[in-house]
Amino acid sequence: MTSALRTLRHDGGGDSLLVLLPGAYMTPEHFADNGFFADAAVRHLKLDIVAVDLGLDAVSSGEALPAVIEQILVPARAQYRQVWLGGISLGGLLALCLNADHPGVVDGLCLIAPYPGSRLTTNAIKRAGGLDVWQPTPVDLSDPEFRAYRWLKAPPAGFSVFVGYGTEDRFAEGMQAIAECFPAAARCALPGDHDWPVWRDLWEHFLNLGHFAA
Repeated sequence: MTSALRTLRHDGGGDSLLVLLPGAYMTPEHFADNGFFADAAVRHLKLDIVAVDLGLDAVSSGEALPAVIEQILVPARAQYRQVWLGGISLGGLLALCLNADHPGVVDGLCLIAPYPGSRLTTNAIKRAGGLDVWQPTPVDLSDPEFRAYRWLKAPPAGFSVFVGYGTEDRFAEGMQAIAECFPAAARCALPGDHDWPVWRDLWEHFLNLGHFAA
């Protein structure tokens, strides 16, 4: 039996919930300590936030995402008008993977510096000539990263997404490729590296888009 996920909550009395998945070696406290909860509070948004502690072992074993669905997302569907899923770095990739495998379980994605995946994945797509022409094989589709890219080939029209990243990020090329799967209004590239200062700026940009206005 999967153990209960440890979470950290910001309760804004909202009718929307955003579930945030951490990057590698990141805890829910990192979101709070870097102002993510405070930035939402000062805007008086109708938004509750849950930051999740996944743990790399649970991610590697495949237990993490089913636990997020069972323990957090499914109960939230009955409680909130809309449920979003987001993450930073590895958490952004995991959010993409979960959404690709479970369409309809969330209403939007907030992807901050989403890790583009392993070189095995990204190089295979490059060798094919890019995402537009790449066609996954049955073997590819046994891998959640490839299934996420299959979803990125044709995201549903009208599906709410935000993708932001730093232009000096070492993964910026792959992040840009993900961002370009969505309309220009859904993307934001700011000066910065793979670190909290630019992630905080991207978070503020996302909150200012008005998805959760009071």
